[in-house]
Amino acid sequence: MTVSLVTGGAGFLGAAIARGLKARGDQVIVLDVAPSCPVEGVEYRQVDITDEDAVVDACRGVDTIVHNASIVHTKWNKEAIVWAVNLGGTEHMLEGARRNGVSRFIYISSGSVVYEGKDIENGDESLPYASVSQAPYADSKIQAEKLVLAANGEGGTATCALRPHVVFGPGDQRFLPALLANARAGRLRAQIGRGVWLSDYTYVTNLVDAVLLADDALAKDGLDSVAAGTAYFITNGEPMPFWDFVRKVAARLGFPPIKYTIPKSIMYGVAAIKEGIDTLKGGTLNAEDGLTRFAIRYMCTHHYFSIDKARRELGYDPAVSVEEGIERTCQHLEAIGAV
Repeated sequence: MTVSLVTGGAGFLGAAIARGLKARGDQVIVLDVAPSCPVEGVEYRQVDITDEDAVVDACRGVDTIVHNASIVHTKWNKEAIVWAVNLGGTEHMLEGARRNGVSRFIYISSGSVVYEGKDIENGDESLPYASVSQAPYADSKIQAEKLVLAANGEGGTATCALRPHVVFGPGDQRFLPALLANARAGRLRAQIGRGVWLSDYTYVTNLVDAVLLADDALAKDGLDSVAAGTAYFITNGEPMPFWDFVRKVAARLGFPPIKYTIPKSIMYGVAAIKEGIDTLKGGTLNAEDGLTRFAIRYMCTHHYFSIDKARRELGYDPAVSVEEGIERTCQHLEAIGAV
């Protein structure tokens, strides 16, 4: 039986990955800082990945590490914490893999590692890492991904990085909740920017499928695998305007339609002021509402990617469309009384 360890496995994406590995028949270990884990039938350990000794101990007897834990924080504050978790935690996980002879290491990266605040249209893996700083989150993910791919082969560990973009689905604790909060408060009546910019989306179980495929590829051929030391963009491959996605969700859940447009420059200025006030108050983690300078830039640029490499080398084929993903997510929100 394969022993798989998932970091951040008490959260939305990590829990989905843990369930996918469990359904495959793996013995699953989940690491997280949360007091409990929502996934049944796994071994849960409350471990902070910034604690190297605890991480190394947790990696004993493990075959595959899926390193998903990170702090998604796009404001310019709390930088030390973001870097300690996103880069420092990755360093510790790699050390745990090296010292325990873990065979495979899959890193959940982000499409933002190549984003420089400018349009990306059908971008592929030949794109260089962003050289223009966008936010502590993006910067730390770049350095962590570099570290993971450079570590391929060290101690016999084969590494791989997956780059999803705007992951959504039942249990999402970030993207859709922020959208719903804005809708309830009446702030979803206007779109930001007058253009039409395409964005990619990734339904959560499609990303889980990609994790399993990457692990299969590394397990089959080890360091000789085409996936070893490689990064892949993982999305639905169905780019659509960001505000069209928002409109579909709002309409499905019965919220009033978007009628107005606010210039990007105005909202960017508002976001800058809001971030400044937040920083003066000491900064807040995991409390973003889509109104940061990074988010405004994202909304007002093209950012969609080619998944041809993942199709060709991993056999990745998104099973759930964006349309079906929206419906499943809305049904879940209704079922739990979140609407």
